[in-house]
Amino acid sequence: MRSVPSDADKNWRLFLWFRVLFSARFYYPVMAVLFLDLGLTATQYTLLNVAWAAASLLSDVPAGVLADRIGRKPLLVAAGCCMVAEMALLCAAPRNGGALLFLFCLANRILSGLAEGLASGADEAIVYDSLAERGRTGEWQHVLEQLTRWQSIGFVVAMLAGGAVYAPSFVNGALACLGLHTSLDQATTLRFPIYLTLASAIGVLLLALNFREPSRRLPHAIEDPEGHHAASVTGAFAFVLQAGRWLLGSPVALFVVTAGFLFESSVRLFLTFSSSYFRLIDIPEIAFGALGAVMGGLGFFVSPWARRMIVTGSIGRSFRIMGVVIFVGLCGLAWHPRHWGLLFAFPLGAAMTLIGFSVSTYLNTLVDSHHRATVLSFKGLAFNFAYGGVSLLFALALNMVPGKTPQDQLASAFGLLPFWLLLVWGILLLSFRKHRALINSANLAASP
Repeated sequence: MRSVPSDADKNWRLFLWFRVLFSARFYYPVMAVLFLDLGLTATQYTLLNVAWAAASLLSDVPAGVLADRIGRKPLLVAAGCCMVAEMALLCAAPRNGGALLFLFCLANRILSGLAEGLASGADEAIVYDSLAERGRTGEWQHVLEQLTRWQSIGFVVAMLAGGAVYAPSFVNGALACLGLHTSLDQATTLRFPIYLTLASAIGVLLLALNFREPSRRLPHAIEDPEGHHAASVTGAFAFVLQAGRWLLGSPVALFVVTAGFLFESSVRLFLTFSSSYFRLIDIPEIAFGALGAVMGGLGFFVSPWARRMIVTGSIGRSFRIMGVVIFVGLCGLAWHPRHWGLLFAFPLGAAMTLIGFSVSTYLNTLVDSHHRATVLSFKGLAFNFAYGGVSLLFALALNMVPGKTPQDQLASAFGLLPFWLLLVWGILLLSFRKHRALINSANLAASP
C-alpha cells in the first residue's frame, strides 16, 4: 500500500516551487533597461529600489511576529496576493507617462517589497517547523541544497525566456516560424516578460493556499515566558523584544546577520544593474537572457560546494571565502573591460548562493522554533535596510560622478564598489574583534 506523504514532505515540496516562482522573475535579465525603456531616468530607477527596500524592511519584523503568533500560512497567502497586484500594476503602467509612470512603478516596487517582507522568514519557518515536528531537522541542509538547484533551473528558464521575449527580433522570428508574419516593436515586447511574471505570481498564490500549518504552531498554544498571550499587543511587543535581545546577545548569530547583509547588499546592487553593466561592456541585448540564465544556473553547481564549505569549516572561514569572491568580482566591475568583463559577473552570482545558503543554515540552526520567523525577519530587515542604504548612496554617487549619459555615470560609480566593500569589511572585523576566536571556531551547521 502506498504511504501517504506527511505534512513535512508536502510543505518542503511546496516550499521549493513557492521559492522558485517567487524569485525567478522573467523581467530580471532586462530589469534595468526595461524600467529605463518605459521612460524612467537612472536616478528614478535607483530611488525605486530604495522604495522597494523601505517597504520590505518596514514589513519584515511585523510580518515575522505575525507569522510566529498567528501562523505562517496567512503571511504566505498575503505575499502571493501582493505579488499578483504588483505585476498587474506594471502591466498597466503607461510608457513615457512622466509622473504617472513613476507613481505606477513606485506602487509596483512598494507592493513587491511588501510581498518580500511578508514571505521573509515565514516560508522557511513553516518548512523547518514541519521537519522539527517529526524530528527531521537534519534534513534542512538537503532541502536548501535542493532549493538552490531548483532555483537555479528556474532562473535559467526565466532568464532565457524573459530575455528572449523582450527582444522584438526573437519574437517576430518565432511568430514567423508559426506562420504569423507580423512586426512587433520594442514598445510592445518590452512588457512580455511582465506578462509571464504575472502568470507565475498567480502560481505563487495557489501554492501558498496549499501549505499545511504545523500543529505545534497553533496560535492559542503560544505564550511568551512572561505569560503574554498571542493576541495581546503587549505580548507581541514583548515577543519582538525577546527575539531582539536574543539576537544582540548571541555574538555568533549577530555576526552571521551582519556579515550577511554587508556582503549581500553590495552584490545585490550589482545584480540590480546587471543588464546596464552588460550594455556598458558592449554585450548585445539579445544575450542578456542567456547571461542571466548562466548566472542563475551557477547555483546548481555552487550549492553542493556551499554545503560542504559550511559543514567542514568554521563560520569565520566561510565568510572570509565569500568576502574574497565578492571583492574579486567588484574589482572586475570597476575595471569593466569590453566584452570579457562579463567574466567578473560570475563570482558575484556565485556569492549570492553562498550568502543565502550560509545565513539560512546558520540562523535556523541557532534559533528556537517560537522565535524563528521573528529572528529570520530581523535578518530580512537588516538585509533590506542595507540594500536600501547602499542604493541611496549609489543614487547620490550617480549624481556626483561625471558623465554625459547614464551609462557613463554607471561606469564611474562601479569604480567605487570595491572601496565600499573594503570599508564595510574593516568595520565588520573591528566590531567583532572580541569574538573572533568564537566565530572562527563555530561550526554549528555540522551538528544534526
